[in-house]
This record gives sequence, C-alpha cells and structure tokens, in this order.
Amino acid sequence: MPAHHNEVEIKFSVANLKELSRKLRAAKFRLVTPRTHELNRLYDFPDELLRQRGELLRIRKYGPKWTVTHKSKGKVGRHKSRRETETAVEDGAKLAAIFSALGLQPFFAYEKFRAEWSDGAGHVVVDETPIGNFGEIEGPPRWIEKTARALGITPEKYITANYASLFQQWKMQTGSNAQNMTFQEVGRKRSAPRK
Repeated sequence: MPAHHNEVEIKFSVANLKELSRKLRAAKFRLVTPRTHELNRLYDFPDELLRQRGELLRIRKYGPKWTVTHKSKGKVGRHKSRRETETAVEDGAKLAAIFSALGLQPFFAYEKFRAEWSDGAGHVVVDETPIGNFGEIEGPPRWIEKTARALGITPEKYITANYASLFQQWKMQTGSNAQNMTFQEVGRKRSAPRK
C-alpha cells in the first residue's frame, strides 16, 4: 500500500439518515464499519504555518484505533482533491505529547459518529456531527459522479469545504460561541445508536 494517496471527495448534507441507508443498500453498498464515535484534533505551530500553507495535521481516534494524518494543500473544483498521508498510531496521547514537545499545539477539535459503506470501488461515509448530518463520497471522480446520481445528489448539493470551514459557517449562522465542533460545546445531544 502506498505511503500516501490522492483523496478525492465531496460532502453533502443528509436530511434523512434512514433514507440514505436505504439508497446505499439499493445501490449495492454494504456497511463496512457500523456507527462509531470519532474524535479529531488538528495541530499547528503557534504562527499557523500549516494553516497558511493550506495543510492539515490531525490525530484521530476512531473507536479504539488511533491514526495520524497529514493532508497537503488541496485543489477544489467539482470535487476536492488533496494528497493524504496517514498511518496507524499505537497511542494518540503520546503522539500529542510529542507534537507538543516539537512546538505543535491543538487548535481545533471535532467529533462525530461515522458509519462507512463501500461497493468495492470507493467509500461513502455517513457522519452524524454536532452541527448536522453529512455524507462523503470518496473515490475516483467518475465513480463519485455515478454514486452521487445513484443517491440522488445533484452537483449543486456538493460540498467541498472541510469540517473546520463548515463549523465556522455554522457559527456565523447561529451566533454560537463554541470553539470546537464537539457535542459538549455545541450542546447537541448524542443520540443513541440506531438498531
């Protein structure tokens, strides 16, 4: 497996989670990972060097698993595309301590419940976040278009913003003073797992 790959994706808003699950099954997707809690922390230097370069450095805990990810500055057109390098980490708290020793600081946290679906050619993830529900379609550009059509998502509904940007937009719309996109700060209750 290569050390890095080009991530090509779109996001879309999800009004009805059950309806999206039905459409995914009808399109021959299978549930790869059931609804799992995910916590992400983004890191940068005090002078925001990474953000200025359009890069992202993230520690993620997805269920019991930890990963560290670097994303390069992306290209945004119809889809968002950027180089992503990711690897598993044994202990995210120790990695955060290493980052701190190197002068990196956490500047934004966001959490969600994520379920992953696949048809073997790409992935659709369903994210339940404190600011609403979103889907992501990730794979080759033509496959993204075909999958979006199968799910009834038209190009004008494509979202290429990341969660930090979506959170800032949400804050402007709502007047919230939350600093992180977490259930506790936003005040949206975590719903119980669906059966």
